Amino acid sequence: MQLTHIDDHGQAAMVDVADKAITIREARADAYVEMKPETLQLVTQNQLKKGDVLAVARIAGIQAAKKTADLIPLCHPLALSKVSVDFEIDVEHSRIWVLSYCKLAGQTGVEMEALAAASIAALTIIDMCKAVDQDMVVAQLCVTHKSGGRRGTYQRASKGDNHE
Repeated sequence: MQLTHIDDHGQAAMVDVADKAITIREARADAYVEMKPETLQLVTQNQLKKGDVLAVARIAGIQAAKKTADLIPLCHPLALSKVSVDFEIDVEHSRIWVLSYCKLAGQTGVEMEALAAASIAALTIIDMCKAVDQDMVVAQLCVTHKSGGRRGTYQRASKGDNHE
């Protein structure tokens, strides 16, 4: 196994994808925001002064996926065909799961875009709720699925994809 973003001299380098086949590439990523039960109730009842937490977090996540190449130096700018950010409320553990999905027809994968979407959506939840809860935690950020490209399909088989 060899790192792809290192050249023959050990220097950081952007991967040349010009000769790669254009394939449909998809990725999913998850994270969760753990918060006080009272905060979760305010979010689900849309009672925070800043507005609809999940609507704002969804848009922030989509924007983050589209701007990934501006944030992570060696990522290629991508023409994403689909980005979605969804949420699952876990009342038992007082968490909001952030579930992102990115897709394109292209020469490189979209895992970093899915991770950017999930992480920025999670951070936006914290920003929207920090006035009432300073103990929130973002955790379990991971790619849960990817398909397309030379390496084929990857499916995470742990807690990140089944939300235990």
